[in-house]
Amino acid sequence: MSPHDDTGVKLPDKEICELVVEAGYDGMAIDLGASDVKKAFELQPIMEKLNLTPLIVAFPKTIDSLGETMKMAKDFGSPFINVIGQVMPISVDGMIPVIRKWIEMADRIGLPIQFETHRNCITNDLYSTLQLLDAVPEMRMCSDLSHYVVDREFWFPLSNRDLGMISRVLERSDSFQGRVASRQQIQLQIDFPQHQKWVNLFKNWWLEGINGWRSRNQNGTCYFLCELGPPEYAMTDQNGKELSNRWNEALKIKSWVEDIWTKSKIE
Repeated sequence: MSPHDDTGVKLPDKEICELVVEAGYDGMAIDLGASDVKKAFELQPIMEKLNLTPLIVAFPKTIDSLGETMKMAKDFGSPFINVIGQVMPISVDGMIPVIRKWIEMADRIGLPIQFETHRNCITNDLYSTLQLLDAVPEMRMCSDLSHYVVDREFWFPLSNRDLGMISRVLERSDSFQGRVASRQQIQLQIDFPQHQKWVNLFKNWWLEGINGWRSRNQNGTCYFLCELGPPEYAMTDQNGKELSNRWNEALKIKSWVEDIWTKSKIE
């Protein structure tokens, strides 16, 4: 949201939050990797006044440092804490106690915890994450599958083996994020004709994930974050201007997912 579109203009926090409300979103993520705790506390009263649900996205660099962020997330009313853990043991055996410790800390505080599929963190690699899911049955995921499409450089069309691995992640996912990637690019322009095969792939994954969520949950809230990052996530031309309008793209993804939710309800 900073900048919120391809003009490069950075809006004040209040205007950003008002735009989000006017567009029909129910909440907004506070990304502690892109900003800091000070910014989170500045945003919190604005979001509270506008009845926007805050989602805290944490990037803990040590095991214990996540504790204070968990407390903040609970105080803010975040429905869960989304963790992109910067504690990254090389072996899966080294990762298991880290994940278990964070889950134990969340249980003590009384806040649900999800681990985002993300590069440059403890869930960086799809293969090791699948091993973690086997080793820690209580581990719940937030699926941003764009990272694994790039990480594994999946060929299109994906093999049944590759689709099966993604399905295993979706089966353990309690929330989802909207960004379309290809095997070479983390964030594609969703209206470009050459990208439509990837757009359709991600739509199918979102439908699969939401269907799975509904089969596991008779009530509650399914969270979907329309996450389209600014440059250098967003591709730019030689003058640094974005090649598409992310605000409009996010609105389009929002409408797709609302349709998917309705379709999943009918089915």
